[in-house]
Amino acid sequence: MDSLEKLRCEKMAEEIADKIAISPALYDALKSVSRSEFAPFSAHAFSLNAQPILASQWISSPLTVARMSMALDIDESVENVLEIGCGSGYQSAILAYMVRRVFAVERVERLVGEAKKHFANLGIRNINLRHDDGNVGWREFAPYDRILLSACASKIDDRLFAQLKIGGILVAPMSEGGAQYIIKFHKISPSEISQENLGACEFVPLISGIQ
Repeated sequence: MDSLEKLRCEKMAEEIADKIAISPALYDALKSVSRSEFAPFSAHAFSLNAQPILASQWISSPLTVARMSMALDIDESVENVLEIGCGSGYQSAILAYMVRRVFAVERVERLVGEAKKHFANLGIRNINLRHDDGNVGWREFAPYDRILLSACASKIDDRLFAQLKIGGILVAPMSEGGAQYIIKFHKISPSEISQENLGACEFVPLISGIQ
């Protein structure tokens, strides 16, 4: 990362920290991961607004990425995270800075190729990315300490909860009554899952199948 990019990332991290409480680990991630690499328009890369990317998808605003990341309650005990809906890869890259391994699933093949290119450009080697329907998760490497949906669902597929560790957290945008909310699910036991509403949000819908 060149000095100008680093400076802009630091300024963005400070701006986010002024708006919401973020952990030192997340603050360091926001400063250290190049935002311009993942955003399609470099002139607007550091805006706190979402931006359109390939295949009629969107890259979440860095503020939303921070909110979703904080909702995961990542600490030293968290080793792996599964992300559903990788997009251009920015959220996965932030998580990869904070945990040992990230597993990501993306349904749009073109975006999978773009994300892999971005990870390679930045030398990020602890993200495993798969082209598949996100609703099925990635069973081979389960169970996961955390699962994050980066697209809005009306219902969480039981297969995703099955891949979450007991005591783990799943965070997802959920549609309800024409609005969207960030919902934090705690898996207490195989049959007991609690949930907490963390406030309004706006995401593209979670779609079944692959493209």
